This record gives sequence, C-alpha cells and structure tokens, in this order.
Amino acid sequence: MPYQVSRNGQTYGPYTLEDLQRYVASGNIASTDLAKSEDTPDWIPISQILNIPAPSTIAAQPYMPSANYPTSAIPYPDPPNVPWALDLALWFLTCSLFNKVYILVQAAWLQKVHPTSKALMLYVIAIVIAVINIFASFSMVAVIMAHPGVMPHRNPLSSLIGLAYICVVIGARFAMRSALEEHYNIQEPIGLRLDPVMTFFFGGIYFQYHFNRINEMKRAMRYRGSAL
Repeated sequence: MPYQVSRNGQTYGPYTLEDLQRYVASGNIASTDLAKSEDTPDWIPISQILNIPAPSTIAAQPYMPSANYPTSAIPYPDPPNVPWALDLALWFLTCSLFNKVYILVQAAWLQKVHPTSKALMLYVIAIVIAVINIFASFSMVAVIMAHPGVMPHRNPLSSLIGLAYICVVIGARFAMRSALEEHYNIQEPIGLRLDPVMTFFFGGIYFQYHFNRINEMKRAMRYRGSAL
C-alpha cells in the first residue's frame, strides 16, 4: 500500500510500508512526520502507522531531516546545474559532442553521491567504443581514396562496434536512472521518479531537467532555513 509523506508543507513519496520502516530506522524520515494512504485519507503521524512509541514517550534525540536540505546537514554536493534547455541547444549546435562530454560530468557527480553507481564506468566504455568506431571509419575512407573505382563492402565489424556503443549507452542511462532514484528516495528522499521512456530517448538531457528542479528545491529550502 503506497503512502504519501508530508513534512513542512512538502509532500514526498509514494513509499511502501517497508520503505517507511527503513527510512525511519535510518533517520531520513521522522516518526513525527505525517503520512496518509488510500485507506487512511487523513494525515496521521508515522509513529501510529508503524506502531512505534511517540517521541514524547522516548528519550529525545537531535534530528536533522535530510529532506529539508539544511546546508550544514547535507554532505552531498548539488547536481550539475547547466539549464536543460541550454544542454539541448548545445546538443544540436555541437552535433551531440558537448553532451558526450557533459554526461561524464553528470556521471562523475553521481559517483560522488552514489559510489556504487556503474554509470560513469559504462559511459567511459561507450566513449572508448566510439573512438574505436571513428578509427574504423577512417580506415574505410582510406580504402576508398586508395581505390576510387572500387565500392567497398560495409565492414561487419563496424556494424558490431556501432551496436555495442548503443547498447552500452542505453545500459549507462538506466544505471544512472536506477542510482538517481535510489539516492533521491533514500539518502535525500524527495520521491524522485524517472520515466523509462524519457530515459531511453533523451538520457542526460532528461536527467538535467530533473537536476535543475532539484537544485531549485534545495535553494528554496536553504533560503527558507536562513530566513527562520
């Protein structure tokens, strides 16, 4: 049964009951936060849902919820913040060359906040494959120039290299999607959900759109915290 969680006017989720138990145990969600589901349409403390003692009956402990993003409490660096529209424009203007480099920046940042992510490694492999494919293409051009009257057959190895590049890039995109959803639903729980179709077709540009939204949210939280 999915639950929505409310804290300081912000709504997060949906989370399963097991998610709530795990997040309360890890300190990412407080037992005093409010939650509701289809069966419980009214907002009630999570302590009632999980049947755990209310904070008034147990020893008080300092708590700094990560979902509020206080600057002093968050060890995670902010995501890269190039506007996604500029990212898209540079994709056209540079024939996707900028994005091939910038995706490494995104993946390197993700490696810092989610060290087990395989996205950076896969993107590096994809670039190596692309370079190999470029050299294979130059070899074909050299054959054409050396024998202008002969129509060379398409090298099947080149086709395999191109297919391998596509497969590795798609694998890297979904590895990045998985790591982002895990990070932003556990370490910094904001209820991030990334569409698999958008991930498949747009990859880094789609991720950048969400990075911009996350950075705006974190700035608003920090401003609100400094104003208190």
